Amino acid sequence: MMSAVASTVLLAAEETPNPFLPAGYDLFWSTVCLLIIGIYFYKKLLPSMNKVLDERTEKIEGGLEKAAEAQAAASAALAENERELDEARREAAQMREVAQEEGKTIVVEARARAQAEAARIVETAQRQLEAERQQAVVSLRAEVGVLASELASRIVGESLLDDARRSRVIDRFLDELEAGVVEVENPVREL
Repeated sequence: MMSAVASTVLLAAEETPNPFLPAGYDLFWSTVCLLIIGIYFYKKLLPSMNKVLDERTEKIEGGLEKAAEAQAAASAALAENERELDEARREAAQMREVAQEEGKTIVVEARARAQAEAARIVETAQRQLEAERQQAVVSLRAEVGVLASELASRIVGESLLDDARRSRVIDRFLDELEAGVVEVENPVREL
């Protein structure tokens, strides 16, 4: 019985076409359609696609060239800016040096003016002190003269009314005081 079933399957297999192999008319029409589509693609679509791709390539290359030009311009501008910045730094350094020199000059001038003012003040003070000393000496001479003439009048017993005599006695007495030598024993010797 097995053999009858095997022969039936074998007969059925010979009559049924292979499902993986298409029929001959399908192969023919598929090839015709493929050729029509291929020719249309090759003649119409491929050139327009190549044209679009070529335009894009040109745009990209042009953009790259423009970018390179922009990069070169930016580099040149950067170099110019750096040069200007260096020049500005040099100018600022020169200005600082000039300002420092001017500051030193101003300080020296101010010191000279201050020293001159101090010297003038010291000189004025010395003149004022000298004037006050002279005034004190004159005042002291007058007072000492009056006291000396009164004392001499008391010691001598007579009045020294003569101004010339009194003036000589007072001057001699003050000169001896200044010299540090005062004769106390005989103060009226030259009268």
